[in-house]
Amino acid sequence: MTVAPSGPEFSLQDVPFSYRGSWLGISPVVAEKTYADDLHLVSHQTGMHPVLRLAPHADATVVATPALLTWRAGDGRIDVCYQGPDTLRLRGRGLGLRIAAAAGTLTPFSGTYLYRDPVDGSAVFTSYETGRRYRVTGLSARLPDVVGGEALGVADRWLDLPADRPWEIAIEEYATARPPYRPAGTFDELCRERSAEFATFVDAVAPWRDADTPAAELAAYVLWSATVEPAGFVTRPAVLMSKHWMDKVWSWDHCFNAIALAAGEPDLAWHQFHLPFDHQDAAGALPDSVTHSEVLHNFVKPPVHGWALGQLRRRLPTPPDRTALAQTYDRLARWTRFWLDARRAPGSDLPHYQHGNDSGWDNATTFDDGRVLETADLAALLVVQLRCLADLATELGRPAAGWSAEADRVRAALLRDLWDGERFTARSPHTGRRRASRSLLDLMPVTLGDDLPAPVAGALARGVAAHLTTHGLATEPTDSPHYLADGYWRGPIWAPSTMLVEDGLRRAGQTALADEISRRFLALCEKSGFAENFDAETGAGLRDRAYTWTASSYLSLAAAQQERRAASAGPGPCGA
Repeated sequence: MTVAPSGPEFSLQDVPFSYRGSWLGISPVVAEKTYADDLHLVSHQTGMHPVLRLAPHADATVVATPALLTWRAGDGRIDVCYQGPDTLRLRGRGLGLRIAAAAGTLTPFSGTYLYRDPVDGSAVFTSYETGRRYRVTGLSARLPDVVGGEALGVADRWLDLPADRPWEIAIEEYATARPPYRPAGTFDELCRERSAEFATFVDAVAPWRDADTPAAELAAYVLWSATVEPAGFVTRPAVLMSKHWMDKVWSWDHCFNAIALAAGEPDLAWHQFHLPFDHQDAAGALPDSVTHSEVLHNFVKPPVHGWALGQLRRRLPTPPDRTALAQTYDRLARWTRFWLDARRAPGSDLPHYQHGNDSGWDNATTFDDGRVLETADLAALLVVQLRCLADLATELGRPAAGWSAEADRVRAALLRDLWDGERFTARSPHTGRRRASRSLLDLMPVTLGDDLPAPVAGALARGVAAHLTTHGLATEPTDSPHYLADGYWRGPIWAPSTMLVEDGLRRAGQTALADEISRRFLALCEKSGFAENFDAETGAGLRDRAYTWTASSYLSLAAAQQERRAASAGPGPCGA
């Protein structure tokens, strides 16, 4: 049994086995923070749903690479690869496999139903939760009999593939009907194709990788494998935040994926930037999140998009054409007017959040004494976005002075109303009362870079340095009485705050501190992978362990580090 190989090995406890474009994955993660003993085929249509349990007949070790998943037990093995986004091929020799309906509530009207299809002899599981069918077709021989076929209510439903002879099957996800399965190449051919596809992707997004960036290929795999085809409310090819339980596109997370993809996958990057704008409402607001079967508008996310567009455009190999740029300008303008028109109290120059969730820093200590707040991070991000709009307007030959005037107005209010001489505060739009916290969020105006007065930039840099642990920027200082090791935004290290602070410091001339923050974050990912966030003191990965904005931030910071090293090395022999 030959094996197509290649790419980084990874643990399925951390990263699911999936394929670019697929809504499927194989993982032990079956719900938020819930790990099963066996691997499951998990679908992300209509939410995260474990559909089939895949259980070898003997205790087996699992090895996963981008193109191939393998169970091994003694001399026996089972291999899995993707034929395409909705089809997997599995083969076994010397090791049997039980394919069973995943555990769940089973009634005559819900759960999974199993039957033998009289058209082609396949075994078909239908899932109430996903509204899809999962067809198992035997390729090397007729499938064995099923258990629980046509049963209703609470019943076991499964089929066993034998250990005493080789076998090969296909599993497909589809809606109502499709022609009987026909193989599209041998297993080894498919595996080589998947391996070549991933190699092409990683060469595109991380051509600079070397021994100094050992996590680059795994970071690329996290992005590649979390990408889904358009379906439902997902209007474009989309990089989900994860193919574990954080299987949505949130309206600021997507920006970091766009930035990382820009140089090597520009079309995919452009789709990432624009996807939430496809659901912009009449007020100009972006949704909180988008996924296959829902668009949520209960919160928004911060206006990081002007900053992100600047980062994105600097990395794109070819500038967007005028039509694309004009559409982007119009969408960004409507998003900005939302903050200026709907989120400023009468008489106030500063916009406000209605909840910590609007900031993306859901439970940061900034919001402990009130949720409806004018905050410094919001004002600073809006200034960056307003200046971006002024530049775009000039480029497109449209009026720019109004955007520049608003930027100056908000910047002046930020420094006048929220700066206390040492750090920024937050203010209630109801009472005008100001309050300081120790959250890193209050230092985020550093994103203004050289648009800050030098004394303010220096004070912010000193404040940022006080948040720096061995592993990176704690979102709440470790000596704060409110610090929590696994406290979400009350201590752990996060990728987006790292990216924004690092960039702002660099543009403010604080390059040594920016370099150190970058170095520590890269080392953290190389040690602990691409978790949603990290324990600030131990560096351990927390929450969802396959988070794409973390992988993207690693790729962006690593690429920039490699570029600085190349520049400092100077030209080679003969000017090469």
